Amino acid sequence: MTTTFGAAYAGVYDALYAEKDYDRECDLIESAFAFANTPVATVLDLGCGTGNHTQRLASRGYRVTGVDSSPEMLRRARAKDEPSSAIRWLEGDVRLVDAAGPYDAALLMFAVLGYQHTNNDVRATFANIRRHVRPGGLLIFDAWHGPAVLTDRPGSRSRIIDTPDGPVRREVTSLLDVRRHTCRVQYRLRREGGDVFADETHMVRYFFPMELEMYLEAADFELLQMGAFDAPDREPDETTWSVLVVARAI
Repeated sequence: MTTTFGAAYAGVYDALYAEKDYDRECDLIESAFAFANTPVATVLDLGCGTGNHTQRLASRGYRVTGVDSSPEMLRRARAKDEPSSAIRWLEGDVRLVDAAGPYDAALLMFAVLGYQHTNNDVRATFANIRRHVRPGGLLIFDAWHGPAVLTDRPGSRSRIIDTPDGPVRREVTSLLDVRRHTCRVQYRLRREGGDVFADETHMVRYFFPMELEMYLEAADFELLQMGAFDAPDREPDETTWSVLVVARAI
């Protein structure tokens, strides 16, 4: 898999997503915890990035392990962490990492599953998570919803973001590969009036409902809910770009 979230991109990541409502997303995650057979106390946050879900869940009383493959993203997560917190940070690949456990719930938030491009990648990811989650525990993740991606295709866009070091223009171009269910997303970051200082290509896979259900069943997870990300009780349709999925370990 290609290297993404390098030093330059990671350095402005939190500014790029400053408007993302992580508190609301943690509310949704906690609501999904109600599907567990017993109360959730331990959480494995895979693809935790700079720790925006990890830290909020820890502040709500959960014992959380945050895992990410990018050392630069983890460095920023650790720098924001409270010295008294019980968060454990690990660098690792979601397909292979050994994070001990077992855990009451595992998370793959903000399209982390989409960075698993091949069928073997997806199978390995779910199998590894199943090894970490106790029977009756949960897997909660979001993913790009194929019917909407093909209906409302991604294009090119640009916007200016305020950062501590001044305004940054983020330019995004996207190209679909419908054979492989992936979208090639090119991110270029430049200071206003300056040269590009970060140029990354992110390949993101999109998924279809029956496909996700098949992968989950093969890894001994029972699909419990698949709904619109912002309204999980609503059935996704061709206008739903992101779905929130809840599954329980058998």
